[in-house]
Amino acid sequence: MRDIAHFVNGQAFDGASGRFGDVFNPNTGEVQARVQFATDGEIDAAVQAAAKAQVGWAATNPQRRARVMFEFKRLIERDMNSLAEILSSEHGKVIADSKGDIQRGLEVIEFACGIPHILKGEYTEGAGPGIDVYSMRQPLGVCAGITPFNFPAMIPMWMFGIAIAVGNSFILKPSEKDPTVPLKLAELMMEAGAPEGVLNVIHGDKSAVDAILTHPLIRAVSFVGSSDIAHYVYQTGTAHGKRVQAMGGAKNHGLVLPDADLDQVVKDLSGAAFGSAGERCMALPVVVPVGKKTADELRERLVAEIDTLKVGISTDTAAHYGPVVSAQHRAKIADYIQIGVDEGAELVVDGRDFSLQGFEKGFFIGPSLFDGVKKGMKTYQEEIFGPVLQMVRAESFEEAIALPSEHQYGNGVAIFTRNGRAAREFAARVNVGMVGINVPIPVPVAYHTFGGWKRSAFGDTNQHGVEGVKFYTKVKTVTARWPEGDVEDSAFVIPTMK
Repeated sequence: MRDIAHFVNGQAFDGASGRFGDVFNPNTGEVQARVQFATDGEIDAAVQAAAKAQVGWAATNPQRRARVMFEFKRLIERDMNSLAEILSSEHGKVIADSKGDIQRGLEVIEFACGIPHILKGEYTEGAGPGIDVYSMRQPLGVCAGITPFNFPAMIPMWMFGIAIAVGNSFILKPSEKDPTVPLKLAELMMEAGAPEGVLNVIHGDKSAVDAILTHPLIRAVSFVGSSDIAHYVYQTGTAHGKRVQAMGGAKNHGLVLPDADLDQVVKDLSGAAFGSAGERCMALPVVVPVGKKTADELRERLVAEIDTLKVGISTDTAAHYGPVVSAQHRAKIADYIQIGVDEGAELVVDGRDFSLQGFEKGFFIGPSLFDGVKKGMKTYQEEIFGPVLQMVRAESFEEAIALPSEHQYGNGVAIFTRNGRAAREFAARVNVGMVGINVPIPVPVAYHTFGGWKRSAFGDTNQHGVEGVKFYTKVKTVTARWPEGDVEDSAFVIPTMK
């Protein structure tokens, strides 16, 4: 049995807790490795190493830090195939999807390569008589990231890419379900030229999370996961004086107006609802057709499209999606489907009985489609996080826009229409953080920013882009005067710029 160690101060580090988590191959259902769980003392050792490394790293000029990012990018591209294979073997997503996971993280690294320009402060010459004012952005110190199982490459790179580029050191606690790729990323960061201790990986469960949230040397924590845990992370971290961004769950809606191109909509919905087995916080699990005619035609086309989907093992290049991450998660999805039936929604397509020949012990579940879902139902209010698409019919544009606007989650939303005025009004009015117009998964590019509203995000600053730079830095403003001639009397009132 392979044991997965921690990565501290530039090298693999075996813990002594005697506690482990099983790492499965979702395709076969078999345990393929054990991941070590760290003690509080081992986490403290990682933080101490990070704190020591951060001083010299922060003093390294931004151009040299950018060169490390450029080399890290090259190494990721070199190892793309092997990283994708490892990711798929632990997560279950198909290889093409794993490469997309890595590529979207790599785009944030590309943004971080421009850090010398992004860190430039502001300067005002002659703000007062002989007085200049300028600002600078400086790193916080040791930062930490707690990442979920569904994007084991992208989300860690979202976090540590920006944090390290601006001069911080970083403690990463990845999901214990698929921890190997995060370890490989840390090894590649060292190979790229980052000093030992700048990027450390510690494994664990809630005990490790609490140790991170309460450690006095950790200045900022970024989190992505479920909303209840995100709220806990935010409350606990801020109570211990930390800067916290905590991204939570989602229930993203896709509104379909009567003038939409249904051929394209069906393809978009199929990929957005069932791709990666629905294990995306930006998946589109709710479709809201406006008007009975639109809903009836969309339903008919969706049933036909679902019939063409192929569920297969991660290495099957013809498969649209693979297994979910664990047996427990598969059971949870199946339970939600039954709850939907019990609540009175019509189960048009039932994927619970799907089994893949030769891989009967794998964590597979087929695509499911509900119609007649009502906004008061539990399955509508809560995040299923699986290959389940729910149809909530609306009679009008106003009724449709109210659904995502009033929902407890506000991560992403999309509208499908040919009407520019309707799309513009929708984008302006909908109470959701990220909006797609004929784009089913509106994840912003790396130089913009990612973040939802309501219970989808806790904290004031979003992931990556300029918002990410702000999160991982603090601003220092300097007011300078170089007097000449006679010494002036000190002012006993607040200085002004007359």
